[in-house]
Amino acid sequence: MPRGNATASKALRPEAVPPRQGSYNAAIADQTANLAIRGLLLFLIGVFLALVLNLLQVQRNVTLFPPDGFASIFSSAWWVPPCCGTASAVIGLLYPCIDRLLGEPHKFKREWSSVMRCVAVFVGINHASAKVDFANNVQLSLTLAALSIGLWWTFDRSCSGLGLGFAIAFLATLTTQLLVYNGLFQYTSPDFLYVRSWLPCIFFAGVITMGSIGRQLAMYEYKVVQEKTHQD
Repeated sequence: MPRGNATASKALRPEAVPPRQGSYNAAIADQTANLAIRGLLLFLIGVFLALVLNLLQVQRNVTLFPPDGFASIFSSAWWVPPCCGTASAVIGLLYPCIDRLLGEPHKFKREWSSVMRCVAVFVGINHASAKVDFANNVQLSLTLAALSIGLWWTFDRSCSGLGLGFAIAFLATLTTQLLVYNGLFQYTSPDFLYVRSWLPCIFFAGVITMGSIGRQLAMYEYKVVQEKTHQD
């Protein structure tokens, strides 16, 4: 009898392995699919915001595109929306990834109503840069800087969000300077190395906004995974 029990247990062991491997592979496939969906959503949001905000800038004659340089879409160069969409996807996916690496999940104001208010404030900051007349560029830059920091304090308040915001805003401003220097487009009355001095503030606010959207999408995915795990 003991020998028969040992044989039976050995026969059962291989059968216990495949379900675990299958569950692991299914989890990896689900994570990959969710990552692709999140990236696509962030890309589309970035393209939409780029079209709307560029339209404001062009109507105000803040941004000028060469008439014979590129084909235009809604008064903008064709390559601007895809670039903004790609940057939005990278930023939106990077923020929750950094949170996981630091082991500090971001839970401050994690609901869609807060995210929508963040987007509204970001659009308002862009509207102010394009529509409101200030006495000089210094006053405009200081005002937008205060509004951008206020956006971070109201909807983020994380050190990782602040650091990534500054870093990405610096890189985006440097890239814009190179594009303007090469004549792909230009700003009217540039006052800071071919571009407007308030541009880093706009980039910073945009990074915080897309990071907020990316974190919210990642949190929704995490809740779905938890529910599936609980059901299993």
